[in-house]
Amino acid sequence: MTHPPAPRTSALPPDTGLARDDYALERVPASARYGWPTVAIQRFGLLSALSQFLLGATLGMGMTFWQAVLAVTLGAVILEIVAIAIGIAGMREGLSTSLLARWTGFGTYGSGLVGLVLAVCLLGWFGVQSAVLGSGVAALLGGPAWLWAIIGGLAITAIVVPGFAGMAWTAWITVPAFLLLAGWAIVVELGKHPLGELVASAPAGPVLSLAQGATLVAGGFIVGAVISPDMCRFNKNAADVVKQTVVGISLGEYVLALVGVLLAHALRTGDVVTIVTTTSGVIGTVILIAATLKTNDWNLYAAGLGVTNALHTAFGMRAGRAAVTVVLGVIGTALAALGIADHLIDFLILLGVAVPPIAGIMVAEYFVVRTWRADLDASRERGELPARTPGLVPAAIVVWVAAALIGHFVTWGIPALNALLAAFVLYVAAGKAGLTGRADAS
Repeated sequence: MTHPPAPRTSALPPDTGLARDDYALERVPASARYGWPTVAIQRFGLLSALSQFLLGATLGMGMTFWQAVLAVTLGAVILEIVAIAIGIAGMREGLSTSLLARWTGFGTYGSGLVGLVLAVCLLGWFGVQSAVLGSGVAALLGGPAWLWAIIGGLAITAIVVPGFAGMAWTAWITVPAFLLLAGWAIVVELGKHPLGELVASAPAGPVLSLAQGATLVAGGFIVGAVISPDMCRFNKNAADVVKQTVVGISLGEYVLALVGVLLAHALRTGDVVTIVTTTSGVIGTVILIAATLKTNDWNLYAAGLGVTNALHTAFGMRAGRAAVTVVLGVIGTALAALGIADHLIDFLILLGVAVPPIAGIMVAEYFVVRTWRADLDASRERGELPARTPGLVPAAIVVWVAAALIGHFVTWGIPALNALLAAFVLYVAAGKAGLTGRADAS
């Protein structure tokens, strides 16, 4: 079977400049890695969004405070295990999620499909969040929502073009701004109610079970956990991956989600985002913009990496990541401005069922089945990609589809976790049966 030409190796000159390729089709060299706080603030920034307050408020409407703590704990542990496992693989190999997938179960062409699924999912959410930004700023400052959506979408695109470096400095500005201003608005509101009374109060809405609550927590960020290699490939060691993941997810889930729970108990409503963003026109606008910038940039960045890999696998084309980012940014912005993104939410939620099995298969192959670990280990020492690559692994595609169906149709437990565990177990079984072998390679 004919395969795309091998991407360049990191032996070539450093990837620098404004429109850097950001090692989209190669390993990130040791010289381009960052200290864990720089990666951690982006991990936390990806989680510390207005949607976390909304998630917490949803829990608060259906659970007591301590029931919500248990649901958040269960969901956060699931996310941390997934993000750490696949993140360590990405850090060790220095590869993005879709590129790493070539040697972790999916093969060259399967990885292209992985990149495409992730890109469609993430680009859709990029459009949705850009539309929310446009509507929010229009409500606060006036003007047409579509114009603000365009301005916001193109601004985020400009931030993502320089890659990880540009997103890093943005996070150092937007995360503190969001936390300080949103924190001030929340303290003002919660200060009107005794804390002990809120913790002990009964929920105002229909009761949520523990499984439902944990599903909301884990399902709400499972895509972010699966794309951990896109971020963790810039880490220096496994300890850094663990630290940033535990700190980022714990703070993002516990602090923001549980604040949302308290807000729901205090206001007896799930519409807490409005309270946070309308405290003041200027402050509310800054909160909304900061919250969107630091989460939506990763939607576009990871989508760009996925499409770059998909183009390479399908057509042997080495498209520049920055150029792909610009095209996707314009498309996502257009979806937001035209109001199309709002109609994609149900589709994106359905597509999200296909994401957890990706992590299950990749972790199973990398740590248990290990069909291609020797090739990865040997080439890693040289700073190159493996010389041999599986073309397509049919068993992985079958496992992927089967696990996604299990996640969609099995209503018992936590659907995202069901799909992930099913993929892990089924792929390990396929590996033990010799169905993930090396025959189709070049």
